[in-house]
Amino acid sequence: MAEGTTKARHDVEAPGKPGSAHRERFGTRLGFILISAGCAIGLGNVWRFPYITGEYGGAAFVVMYLVFLIILGLPVMVMEFAVGRASQKSAAQAFDTLQPSGRWHWFSWWGYIGCMVLMMFYTTVGGWMLSFVVKMGTGAFNGLDSAGVAAVFGDMLANPTELIGWMLVVIVLGFLVCSLGLQKGVERITKVMMVCLLGIMVLLVVRAVTLPGGLAGLEFYLIPDFDKLFAGATPSEQWGTFADAVFAAMGQAFFTLSLGISAMEIFGSYIGKERSLTGEALRICGLDTAVALMAGLIIFPACFAFAVQPDSGPGLVFVTLPSVFNQMPFGQLWGALFFVFMSFAALSTIIAVFENLISWSMDKWGWDRKRAVARTALIVTVLSLPCALGFNVLSGVTIPAIGDIQSIEDFVVSNNLLPLGSLFYVLFCVTRKGWGWDNFLAEADTGRGVKFPAWSRLWLKFGIPILIVAIFIMGYVPKFSIWFGLG
Repeated sequence: MAEGTTKARHDVEAPGKPGSAHRERFGTRLGFILISAGCAIGLGNVWRFPYITGEYGGAAFVVMYLVFLIILGLPVMVMEFAVGRASQKSAAQAFDTLQPSGRWHWFSWWGYIGCMVLMMFYTTVGGWMLSFVVKMGTGAFNGLDSAGVAAVFGDMLANPTELIGWMLVVIVLGFLVCSLGLQKGVERITKVMMVCLLGIMVLLVVRAVTLPGGLAGLEFYLIPDFDKLFAGATPSEQWGTFADAVFAAMGQAFFTLSLGISAMEIFGSYIGKERSLTGEALRICGLDTAVALMAGLIIFPACFAFAVQPDSGPGLVFVTLPSVFNQMPFGQLWGALFFVFMSFAALSTIIAVFENLISWSMDKWGWDRKRAVARTALIVTVLSLPCALGFNVLSGVTIPAIGDIQSIEDFVVSNNLLPLGSLFYVLFCVTRKGWGWDNFLAEADTGRGVKFPAWSRLWLKFGIPILIVAIFIMGYVPKFSIWFGLG
């Protein structure tokens, strides 16, 4: 087989049975890398990462994030790929294939539910990105300061028709791409989007770092200074501040790769065995991290150049940055390009997760792609409505210490399904009651490239589970403090 390509082989099963359809394959290795990276590259990279970095002192937080990405995120990604490639199935049948006793049968639903809940709010936020492309491009923010931009954003959230309209545009675009098939649709379109995304990022980085006064932003972002982490904290508060930063770094490294809901597992099932999975995971993590870091290179020089606080929180992208672009020469153009980049980041994840849901349905119920696309699109549309309505018609639906419907759905995924799902993947791959360490290691090391470190078995068996449990518990600590009056 030629290096750098994966032949379109097919696994044929008996007609009429779940998973009986020909197994689709990526047309190229580059397609696998870009689509897997596109699934990981999303709003966690270009929205959440910059504002959390700003809140926790800049470069000091980046260093902690990179450490946890290597020791926590990377191994779990290799496990998901290994389960997919060894089984040649989506999560719907992978665990039964690798561990026929049925002990892990229940886990097949975890990925489906996780991907579905993720799309229940991700489609709405993706719609925000597209709407901001139009608003920025047509000059809706021209001359407005942060308060004016916030008012426009608030008006959009209060309008259910507008929110549902943009949500439907995202859903239609995503499923239209998936309906064309793996190679002709998902792979071809995602490759184009990823190339455009990276190209736009380079342009924006050059514009941002050459702004007068932008050097201070680069220093904040690239030169570690742990004193900035404790800025404003009294000596008695410093330990708590450091613990919060460590937890945030662990969470960001973990959640940015969308691990634990089988979002990566499916792409392992679409590739051959020419390359080791550790090497491929390293490339995907590297690309994912590069995009996150480049997002910071756009945002922080711009913030410092125009005297905007970098710790503006979640509103940094939707409120603060449009007002920053207004102060730049040709700001309308740069702002529109920025939100095109943000839209591509969101859509690359949405298309990848839609493909997960479609493939899962095809494997589980034996549907062809056309039927799987139609039925999954209907389900996603109906389940996405509460989030779009949660900012207006259903704004009164909240949970104390969590928030509105979007926050609830995000909490279910980020604080529950992702960490616990990753824990189950680790247990499945390293314990005798699952697939087992020897089987996992053999699959991970098959092919040319970097081998998985066999000496890390104890870390995977004990260290990673402890970290995951810590992330899970720490996500509930502030909630318990409010729910039970402990704070």
